[in-house]
Amino acid sequence: MSTWIELFPDLLPGLWVTIKLTLLALGLGLPCGVVLAGLSAAPSRWVRWPVIVVVEIGRGVPGLIVLYLVYRGLPQVDVVLSAFLSAGVGLAFSTAAYTAEIIRAGIAAVPVGHREAARALSLSPLQEFRLVVLPQALRTVIAPLVGFSIILYQGTSLAYAISVPELLSRAYNAASITFQFGAALTLAGAMYAVVSLTATALAGARSRERVL
Repeated sequence: MSTWIELFPDLLPGLWVTIKLTLLALGLGLPCGVVLAGLSAAPSRWVRWPVIVVVEIGRGVPGLIVLYLVYRGLPQVDVVLSAFLSAGVGLAFSTAAYTAEIIRAGIAAVPVGHREAARALSLSPLQEFRLVVLPQALRTVIAPLVGFSIILYQGTSLAYAISVPELLSRAYNAASITFQFGAALTLAGAMYAVVSLTATALAGARSRERVL
């Protein structure tokens, strides 16, 4: 325990970077996921199929490869991002793909009668999606989105590979100095777990409030 107390100040900045990276990926990726989900349900196959291909690529390519492509590949076309932004953009791409599929499932769960009622009111397809379909879909996918957000938070450890000073990176660096690898990595795992369990508990409490 004393070793954890000594290591905690070194790891705490990494936890903050991890949280910021998670929020950046969600902030960029979730709106894109909503757009992709809407387009994947478009009547025109010329719109629908390219979007489906993009989503499947985002879900199928390992996150680490995406991070390397952004960090090492974009400079080849004169687009240079910091390691932190590269990680955020790479994780946002994966986030958009996965959340698009989650939201698409929520859209499919919206009763057909509600859509027909929207058309009967002469709403445009965009108004139908924005005012009728999307609000109902989001209510049904809150739990899956929270679950994905927790997985994303834990997955930010991939950013260690491109030198982002997130939690795992800070833990490894601290361990390299103190040679307390077991203690440093265990503490990092505990810090990941505390935030994950707290987010899960808050989301569960919020869901129960909505039911009541």
